[in-house]
Amino acid sequence: MTATFEDAQKYSKENVDLALKSFGTMSKGFQAIAVEVADYSKKSFEDSAAHVEKLLGVKSFDKAIEAQSAFAKSAYEAYIAKMTKLGELYADIAKESYKPVETAFAKVK
Repeated sequence: MTATFEDAQKYSKENVDLALKSFGTMSKGFQAIAVEVADYSKKSFEDSAAHVEKLLGVKSFDKAIEAQSAFAKSAYEAYIAKMTKLGELYADIAKESYKPVETAFAKVK
């Protein structure tokens, strides 16, 4: 009976350790995502402020439309690039946080 209890205790400890590794990986990943979002927000705000200043200095309607089109294009491209990067970060979180679980399943087989 003692061997069975010790085996169960060892198995439980291993599973808790694997879960903690998985949660640690997820936590680091979400911190990286938060940093990326904060950086993007800051840059987006700065770019928008610079664009407004540029628009205020424009002398003709045609130049204003040209400046607005260029800004919209660059803002869209920056958004798509950042969302692509965030998607990759989420995929990395999923892969890395699943590795301990995958290890546990490999031991069971």
